[in-house]
Amino acid sequence: MKIIENFDEYKLLDMADGMKLEVWNGFKLLRPDPQILWPNKTYPELWNDIDAIYHRSKSGGGNWEIINNKLNDKWDIHYKDLTFNLKLMGFKHTGLFPEQAYNWDLIREKIRKSGRKDVKVLNLFAYTGGASIAALSAGASVVHVDSSRGMVEWAKTNAEASGLSDKPIRYIVDDVRKFVKREINRGNKYDIILMDPPSFGRGSKSEVWNIETDLYKLVEMCSEILSDDPLLFIINSYTTGLSKTILESVLKFTIKKKGIISSDELCIPMENSSLVLPCGSYTRWEKE
Repeated sequence: MKIIENFDEYKLLDMADGMKLEVWNGFKLLRPDPQILWPNKTYPELWNDIDAIYHRSKSGGGNWEIINNKLNDKWDIHYKDLTFNLKLMGFKHTGLFPEQAYNWDLIREKIRKSGRKDVKVLNLFAYTGGASIAALSAGASVVHVDSSRGMVEWAKTNAEASGLSDKPIRYIVDDVRKFVKREINRGNKYDIILMDPPSFGRGSKSEVWNIETDLYKLVEMCSEILSDDPLLFIINSYTTGLSKTILESVLKFTIKKKGIISSDELCIPMENSSLVLPCGSYTRWEKE
């Protein structure tokens, strides 16, 4: 497992009874997580003065209960030299997945160690742009693709907050499969391809995405737009039941370049404890 230990402004304080207690740059949030099966709190004294709680609804979804009126509608969090905007969203999210800091570091390391001045990065299902911002900060040019205009606008805000709005990035609102098909036809190539596919979703024109039936074909298409000397291909997964071994096999069948394929869980440690919380996994191909 890969444990995220250097995200200074995010902390997992405790977890019990299906809930995780976190601090996001000074604000204490309580959010559900179905993996937390044990009922007992390790540090019950910390479960006071909570700023907001997300309550699940029995009919699906849920809502935030704001307890502290000092909690802003939007606030910032910093990871090293990067700045991201946060806000309380539907389905318990804040606009950032802190466990992805592991991948941000890896992306930046690959770009910087390559010694290249023209590394091209394609980020698919790019959400609010954590990986896009990381790649930009390392000197790459980025194409950021997501079907949600709201998420793309949020990514622009994150780039601006990190002082990177003048760097070479294109923001595309589109279904990722349609975009990749056009890139194949155009003959465009990328040195790094990143994707964070949902289990299910809809494209910008209501195209249906199902990871079990659509992922292999997408990765296969993406293999056609890898450069002749690529650096990295990452698939992030939060889909329960889709194992790392299966995703490794997808890369073995589709990426014909010589390289190393690996996978692992991304985990966040609980403060002052030996417990860790698994937060999805990655599977990657990388240049030897």
